[in-house]
Amino acid sequence: MKVKKQIEALRERLNRYNYEYYVLDNPTVSDFEYDSLMKELIRLENDNPEYFDANSPSQRVGGQIQPKFTKVVHAVSMLSLANAFTFDELREFDERIRKEVDNFSYVAELKIDGLSVSIRYSDGRFVQAATRGDGYVGEDITHNVRTIKSIPLVIPALGDVEIRGEIFMGLKAFQDLNVERVTNAEQPFKNPRNAAAGSIRQLDPKEVSKRKLDSFMYYLRNTLPEPSHYSALLKLKAWGFKTNPLTVKCRDIGEVISFIERITEERKKLSYEIDGIVIKVDETDLYDKIGYTSKFPKWAIAYKFPAEEAVTIIENIRFQIGRTGVVKPVAELKPVMISGSLVSRATLHNEDYCLAKDIHIKDYVLLRKAGEIIPEVIRTLPELRTGNEIPFAMIKECPECHKPLTRKPDEADYYCLNPDCEAKHIEGLIHFASRDAYNIEGLGDRVITEFFNDGYIRSVDDIFNLHEHYGKLVEKEGFGEKSIDKILAAVASSKKNPLDKLIFGLGIRHVGAKTAKILSKHLDSIDGFMTATKEELMQIENIGETIAASVEAFFRKEENRRLIERLKNLGLNMESLKEGKPAKSPFSGLNVVLTGSLQNYTRNEAKEIIENLGGNVTGSVSNNTNLIVAGKEAGSKLDRGRELGIKIIDESQFDEMIAGDDQK
Repeated sequence: MKVKKQIEALRERLNRYNYEYYVLDNPTVSDFEYDSLMKELIRLENDNPEYFDANSPSQRVGGQIQPKFTKVVHAVSMLSLANAFTFDELREFDERIRKEVDNFSYVAELKIDGLSVSIRYSDGRFVQAATRGDGYVGEDITHNVRTIKSIPLVIPALGDVEIRGEIFMGLKAFQDLNVERVTNAEQPFKNPRNAAAGSIRQLDPKEVSKRKLDSFMYYLRNTLPEPSHYSALLKLKAWGFKTNPLTVKCRDIGEVISFIERITEERKKLSYEIDGIVIKVDETDLYDKIGYTSKFPKWAIAYKFPAEEAVTIIENIRFQIGRTGVVKPVAELKPVMISGSLVSRATLHNEDYCLAKDIHIKDYVLLRKAGEIIPEVIRTLPELRTGNEIPFAMIKECPECHKPLTRKPDEADYYCLNPDCEAKHIEGLIHFASRDAYNIEGLGDRVITEFFNDGYIRSVDDIFNLHEHYGKLVEKEGFGEKSIDKILAAVASSKKNPLDKLIFGLGIRHVGAKTAKILSKHLDSIDGFMTATKEELMQIENIGETIAASVEAFFRKEENRRLIERLKNLGLNMESLKEGKPAKSPFSGLNVVLTGSLQNYTRNEAKEIIENLGGNVTGSVSNNTNLIVAGKEAGSKLDRGRELGIKIIDESQFDEMIAGDDQK
């Protein structure tokens, strides 16, 4: 018992020293004394293995290499936040809340540019950590999070407690890591967020422990809820968690805006990156009354800092084919740093976009990028032209199979309609295995392309027969047994995926991840998809005629039915997990007309969003039109709408309608 008490005393002291050093930034012992105590603890634990404890400070150096990341279903969904980009949008957010409740205040917090984590404790002991994932299902990163020294392994709390926060990499740790990677002839990380995300998904916790990851916690879910968000933060701090010291209470939205203005000026002085400010109603007892959408709490919003802009050169324009056969121009840029990332490419959307902006190869262009948003060419700088620029010209043949391209009526895009185009097949397979679809780790773009060219994967079902080629796969240059074993394990594990992941992965036109989830909630199994008629599908809220017709057509094709049968026989999950009826969309049943140029969406992207939310997009304004979305330089359709008294909204209101449903 004497040894046990000695071990417990050492653990308590070392936990306290960790807290002082990593959370308070105020160490009270020298590194030499700390290291001596740690060595003594490790010696005693090794000599007395019966007293092993996974939450001992000695375990922060990392344990055994993990074979893979397992899935974790969140007990309470990790909702996204609606975004605001202007102070006017924040004032509108405030007005919406005032319509629901009185007498409330706000808490404003820095929006750390890292990755979200959920940590569970049972009777005060750290038991599990998981990534956010898609908000419903994340990945188990327990062994890696245990190595982060600013996260306590033992807290003074009984029962089950969940803590949420952000894991990030400070700027100095990021710079040091990249120096090391360059020295070792490794590719440096592009920004601290990518470095943190790449570090936390290492299978070797010992490697993670070297990366100097840090954390700020901002959420407490307890059996006894706190009366306010701010008091919850104080409790987290008292329990030993690191909370952001710049968090403030604000009496009203005016004080929030003043705080944002101050932080905007000071953000470059911070030792970590932020990409905005999170604003939450402080009084937690008002949350249910203020309400939720399917993905957003209505009592919180994320203010995003204005997009950064930079000038660069379009060095070339190449054409890229997607899984549906759509061919889009992509600008190859002279690399430029913007919003913390090195940008070398930007989508040019379609022919109309390029002609409207008068884009030339070798043009100087103004580029904008905000956070994770795809870089966008704002405008060309014709005053800088030398006369050697080449005007944009849309290609007439598929860049891969060289068959003629077709532009569909009422669409701006060109398509390759060749059913044998290999590039389309490869893109379809890449989409199926991608993270948002079937999420098969290890089957990225390069691997699928290589396996396709080798003849191992020519159809989706071939993915699940890869084990038949094991002998040849392990002999491939750059692979070997370890990497192939990981891929095959991920393939086998993916068979348990929810039905909506399969539906999205099949690449049905107009069916995005959200629509696949809605359909899967209403249909009992894949057999329900196989027999559903367009009329039956249109009875589902948020499903419009375009989506219904596309789904029916897909499952009527004999080749697709044969594929489904093969996938059934291979053991893929074909059953729905019903979770109740989805909320009504603000676009349900509306006839919508798009006019003018939208800043954040192409015409097709906006059309797909509206149709995915149950609306119908038409090409002309009539008495049957319910809504007009007007972008910049809207013309005769806008005038006609005003004459008929039709409701007209701008892009910011369009964003709000989407956010009011469930856009991330």
